[in-house]
Amino acid sequence: MYKVLLAEDEQLDLEGLLRFIPWEELEMEVAAAVNSGFAALEVLGRESIDVLVTDIRMPNMSGLELARQAIALRPELKVVFVSGYADFQYAKQAIDMNACSYVLKPVDDDELAQALRTAAETLNRERFGASLEQTFRQSAPYMKDELLGRLLEGKAEGGPALSLLEPYGLDRIPFPAAVALFEFDDLDWKRSLYREEEPPDKVRQWCSALLGIFGSKGIDYCCTTEGDRIAVIISESDPASELENMITEIKADTRLSVTAGLGETASGLDEVHRSYVQAAEALACKMFYGKGRLIGPADRRPGIVRDAKELGDILSGLFEAMSHYDLVRLDDSIAELFALAKSFGTKTSIYHFVLHAIAKLDDYLLGFNENFYKLTGTEFRSMELLFYFETAEDMQSWLRRKVFEISEKLHAKKMKKNRRLIEEIKRYVADHLDRSITVRDAANLFSFAPNYLGHLFKEETGINFSDYVITQRLEKAKLLLQDPKMKVYEVADRVGYRSLPYFSRHFKEVFGMTPGEYRRRC
Repeated sequence: MYKVLLAEDEQLDLEGLLRFIPWEELEMEVAAAVNSGFAALEVLGRESIDVLVTDIRMPNMSGLELARQAIALRPELKVVFVSGYADFQYAKQAIDMNACSYVLKPVDDDELAQALRTAAETLNRERFGASLEQTFRQSAPYMKDELLGRLLEGKAEGGPALSLLEPYGLDRIPFPAAVALFEFDDLDWKRSLYREEEPPDKVRQWCSALLGIFGSKGIDYCCTTEGDRIAVIISESDPASELENMITEIKADTRLSVTAGLGETASGLDEVHRSYVQAAEALACKMFYGKGRLIGPADRRPGIVRDAKELGDILSGLFEAMSHYDLVRLDDSIAELFALAKSFGTKTSIYHFVLHAIAKLDDYLLGFNENFYKLTGTEFRSMELLFYFETAEDMQSWLRRKVFEISEKLHAKKMKKNRRLIEEIKRYVADHLDRSITVRDAANLFSFAPNYLGHLFKEETGINFSDYVITQRLEKAKLLLQDPKMKVYEVADRVGYRSLPYFSRHFKEVFGMTPGEYRRRC
């Protein structure tokens, strides 16, 4: 509730203000009622006052002088003047001081109540604007990353979308420029080491370290992308040399080995996506060229890119079959995988190919909060046993058994833990209704892929995650509105709405009445 200070030298008028104005209905409370300007200043010095109601003509210190000093102390203070004089000079001075209202004596209760409502509405708008501005400042870095990611993925096309880039400087990228995509080497193996011993945000710390290095190089356009990769837009005349130096520096400073794929130079925003796709294709060739190095446009030979794409398609089919416990399709995917592996000719090439496929499988399992090595009872260091198999068929038979074993365990676990997971997600939503909640936030918290978690939530509850969050927000809002001490805008903020009109519209769509109408019926 807003706090009001009354200053009136006539005791009867002061008592009338206290008794006949519906303060509680106005969602206000009188913090103090005093008979002089000096006493009012004392109150202002020790309490946070929102609205000052003062008589203009008081002895020793006029209401006008009181208002000047009060506004100097609290610039956001709203002032309502009460006066028995309709003198133009008084009104002019009140207007010059940006007073909310000027009410003549004898005071009409309804007129003063309306003046106070106007003051409250002004305070509501100002506080909401300040909150919105603070939220914008805090979210600006995340919005820049999100928009840069959309630009790279080709989702920022057209006038309206491109106009969103301007506030974050993304329309001022110095072209020509090329996109580079960085990937941590042996990430799955590192995860298997740190999963038990280190905090779950270890990879996030590595990403922050790389972003810090890029920032020190004056690279303003970089962001994390799917798969814990980091995309960089680089405008150097010789980007390959600069990137190779960065890879060396990253290893020296952080002891982390990274591989980077580089796309061809883009001449403008409309070519950034093409360069990003080429960088991803180059990075997909890592298993053929090796790690800890730069793979540039010249390395993207058609045959290698085609093999990398075919491998990606086969693995996608294998992962889908495994997650759906489709053993027939799983067996077909393993056969396709080894048909491609045999085309590489040498035993060493096939060995590294299978290790690469296992690494991708482990990365996929991470989305289920699982681990290839734990599920199969093997260790990363024991993978050299693959090299001792005499034929590719032996490797194929071994991998088929392991993948079937994983699929069966995932299926059994899914039956048991889905319900428990959904209950934990519901508790998380209930505890965080006052802030932004997305399926990505929940997925990050519970270590799942966002698409998978969203599908699982809908499958188990029959409602989309976003619709569930809205429902819970509005149900909590109904409870809070039953407390007459809380303002409607405070209720909206407590349930995660930063826009009061948007909250009111949502509330009416669901319950058939505005929040104010609902409160009056309680």
